[in-house]
Amino acid sequence: MTKPFSLVEEEATLSLVRTADVLSQRTADLLKLFDVSPAQYNVLRILRGAKEALACGQMAERMVSRDPDITRLLDRMEGRGLVSRARDGQDRRVVKTQIEAKGLRLLEEIEPFIAAHHRKQFAGFGEKKLKQLIEWLEQIRENI
Repeated sequence: MTKPFSLVEEEATLSLVRTADVLSQRTADLLKLFDVSPAQYNVLRILRGAKEALACGQMAERMVSRDPDITRLLDRMEGRGLVSRARDGQDRRVVKTQIEAKGLRLLEEIEPFIAAHHRKQFAGFGEKKLKQLIEWLEQIRENI
């Protein structure tokens, strides 16, 4: 009988990747109900948290998943009135984006559903186990 994995670390990696994929897909499915992609939701949260207009590069640094075409993403969001963009007053080459009232309202509408979604995903773990999981995941990222 052969083992499916030569290293337990390999099995752990695959398990993490598969779990991340399932978590991401279920969240994307929920966000579709609000006509928002995960990247758009991420941008809205970043802009709300920043409390100021940000340049594309600043947003890209903070995003969970890198979007290779953030300009087109912002074009779609601006077209829906979720964000607005303007040239920086001091450096005209820089375009800054800020969240609009419509974007803030959309976040307020989505958040109760996202919170319930996350509670369901981690039901039965409890705060202590979740904090331990977070520490382990941070350690893995530090090792990389």
